Amino acid sequence: MPNIKSAIKRVEVNRKKNLRNRMVKSAMRTTLKKYESAVAAGTADAQALSAAQGAVDRAATKGVIHKNAANRKKARLAKKLNKAAE
Repeated sequence: MPNIKSAIKRVEVNRKKNLRNRMVKSAMRTTLKKYESAVAAGTADAQALSAAQGAVDRAATKGVIHKNAANRKKARLAKKLNKAAE
């Protein structure tokens, strides 16, 4: 544990940011897993795709994932829905 006041504050701030990032990433992963299971069951639709893409966008907006990674994930989600529709 640090002794310097500013270092103590950095530890606390980093802990809070880490908790927030984990929560956002966990929520995104949960939504993606629900979407994946819907696609596998054949019940996925445009609304499910929109919800999944929204979760990815929220994570990117908050800086939890990179914007290019978010775009890649969204493209793959749309591709899976189109493939399942065929």
